[in-house]
Amino acid sequence: MTPTALAINLTHTHTPEYMQTEQLIGQLFLTGFYGESVTAKSPVIHDIQERNLGGVIFFDRFLAGKKQFNNIISHNQVKELTSRLQDTAGGQLLIAVDQEGGQVNRFRKESGFPQTPPAQELGESTDTTRTRNASSATARLLLDIGCNFNLAPVVDINSFPDNPIIGRYKRSFSDLHDMVTKHAAAWIEEHHQRGIHCCLKHFPGHGSSRADSHLGFVDITDSWQSSELTPYRSLLKEGLVDSVMTGHLYNRSIDFEYPATLSASTISILKKDLGFNGPLLSDDMQMGAITSRYGLEQAVCLAIQAGVDMVVVGNNLAYDQNILSKLVKAVLNSIKRGDISEQRLYDAYHRVQKLKQPLQQ
Repeated sequence: MTPTALAINLTHTHTPEYMQTEQLIGQLFLTGFYGESVTAKSPVIHDIQERNLGGVIFFDRFLAGKKQFNNIISHNQVKELTSRLQDTAGGQLLIAVDQEGGQVNRFRKESGFPQTPPAQELGESTDTTRTRNASSATARLLLDIGCNFNLAPVVDINSFPDNPIIGRYKRSFSDLHDMVTKHAAAWIEEHHQRGIHCCLKHFPGHGSSRADSHLGFVDITDSWQSSELTPYRSLLKEGLVDSVMTGHLYNRSIDFEYPATLSASTISILKKDLGFNGPLLSDDMQMGAITSRYGLEQAVCLAIQAGVDMVVVGNNLAYDQNILSKLVKAVLNSIKRGDISEQRLYDAYHRVQKLKQPLQQ
């Protein structure tokens, strides 16, 4: 890998001394790519080899190209794809997917994959047996095909059932925070039994919103309640939180300028007030809530500066095979300007490495 012009002193950080700044930055990204297979010439392979890409995310459809299929075609095809990616990364790659069940289901029935119910249906019972069964089936599938990171469960509280992206798709377990916590805990425990990491979403709470952050700016100032933090607080006390994902949600009572993903004030609630010391992920930075107001490179730098440790860029709503090189350069320039401190880079890198440690089974 080519050394960068900016050399950071790594000797006090427990970071491998050979690692250049661009390689540290590459670990802070989880990106999507196009195609059901890879070759030595594939852009994602180049990003893993040359830019030390931290992780990838799989999609069933390729929305930018209006194609019905993308990374997920069949069971054996996905196994071959994950194997090739991990071989390239020396087994150190996060391979993520949104596999919640119900309609948020990347492994589709028509491709021969088993199906599980939506969270709302599972949360209708005080007993968590069905939730455990669904989670177990999901985790077994992910383990078998080589995905090690499920961007689930949703811990949003279903306080507004007509919510266009949570309630409408039955993605929340319940309108009661204790039931959300109970079922989310069961979901996570079953994944952990099979060595699969989970991610709570969407901090600080998307369930009360009246709009969809995929499409544009979402203001939760008048609808959000502090009780939406309860599942995070409870699951943290139970030691069940591997990672958390921010929602692109604006609350002027917390931060008058920025939505949660770009807001140091909002992120400090999680990291300081609630005591979360694991990796914080962004939601997809190509979603309308971000792109309607910020350039992608600007938003990525603001997110890392605010406290996001791993930036998710789906590369699916819009596609650019060179997207990682552009974003790494933008972050590098932000560090040179002093907007992102060296310590912030170190902290983010080490939090991502925590997520890559095997779970105790």
